[in-house]
Amino acid sequence: MNIKQVLGKVRKVCEQYNLIEEGDKIAVGVSGGKDSLTLLTCLSMLKRFYPKKFEVEAIAVDLFNGESDYTDIQAYCNKLNVRLTIVNSTINKVVFEIRKETNPCALCANLRRGHLNTAAIKLGCNKVALGHHADDLMETLFMSLFHESRFNTFSPIMKLSETSLYVIRPMITVYEKDIVAVSKDMPILKNLCPADKHTQREYMKDLIKNISKDIPGVQKNILSAILHPERNNLYDKFLDKKK
Repeated sequence: MNIKQVLGKVRKVCEQYNLIEEGDKIAVGVSGGKDSLTLLTCLSMLKRFYPKKFEVEAIAVDLFNGESDYTDIQAYCNKLNVRLTIVNSTINKVVFEIRKETNPCALCANLRRGHLNTAAIKLGCNKVALGHHADDLMETLFMSLFHESRFNTFSPIMKLSETSLYVIRPMITVYEKDIVAVSKDMPILKNLCPADKHTQREYMKDLIKNISKDIPGVQKNILSAILHPERNNLYDKFLDKKK
């Protein structure tokens, strides 16, 4: 799969769930990983021809208080003609040194979202785009089912309470393997998180991978169960009924 094919999937999701409206100013949370950079690339391409005009901003939350090197990502944003705002934070220190969390991902994610949303509002953005993809969607479903007794996963669009922001996820039908393929020439920032590859999400990723060995096409079936309008579609209320 190439970037134009990924872009096609992103556009379809944006249209299907009405993720982008005329005049939107969308902040893309750029972690420096393959997912966020692919999303940033797609939205920067989409804004050139999408019938509803919108703007794109890139926001990077530095977990290491200014110690991360964003030189290559800054150059990439310049190439895309997207402004990059870097927000310094002490999240890594808080999570791993002060709080010494045994389950650090939840706290880290909440703190990152707080910094990202605050910066987005300051920049005048009304939406924040996150790089969650189809694999994330399925893994979250399994985590919710196994740990919370709920058939639930994240939404393509949601309003953040007590703020003017909406969160959108335009890549929910794009598989991680396709993101890997199209992001090979992007300036991926090395992941320095001590918990990387040792999380519940990683466990669910491996579980689905192992199931796929015995049941070919299982990922497609799980995704279809979540998204298909005739199979208990979790997102029916988000569909654009005007079409």
